[in-house]
Amino acid sequence: MPRRFHDAEELLPPATFTKRALAIIYDGLISIAVLLVATWVYTMIAGWIVGWERYEQMAEAGQLSGDPGLTFMLFLVLYLFFAYFWTRIGQTLGMQVWRIRIENLDGTSVSWTQALLRYGTAAAVIFIAMLAGYYVGPVTLLLTIPAIIALFLPINGLSVTDRTSNSVVVQVSREAKKKKL
Repeated sequence: MPRRFHDAEELLPPATFTKRALAIIYDGLISIAVLLVATWVYTMIAGWIVGWERYEQMAEAGQLSGDPGLTFMLFLVLYLFFAYFWTRIGQTLGMQVWRIRIENLDGTSVSWTQALLRYGTAAAVIFIAMLAGYYVGPVTLLLTIPAIIALFLPINGLSVTDRTSNSVVVQVSREAKKKKL
């Protein structure tokens, strides 16, 4: 059941690009820590299953480079991390600091499907940018950096991720935050 953050008639102002960018940087640092822990857990489990001597030999031979199992697991862990916060309280830790929240237009929390659409859209654009940078070279940064910025840049209050997931990122006032405490 979706959580109601405020009345449907109450409209909150859209979050600015600056606040969105700062929250993304903050959440990016937290994501690095989450990915490090997830990689450690994956390595411990894989080493235990394969055997530590064999796993060490595989690592030294370069057979573990580009492990699709690890890649999928990290992609899934990040989705679960973001979707959990977005569907429960509408805010990741970085969004809480900058007082912005993801919600539906009627003031309810987003669904897991909407979170997947947001996450998938952002991941696809970033993946394409990284792929272009790898195959074409650093010159593509002239095209890919603006594409990544456009992904999160709100035009008329909505970014590309907002439009694909049919949700909005709004600014939460200090008074509204104090009321909930």
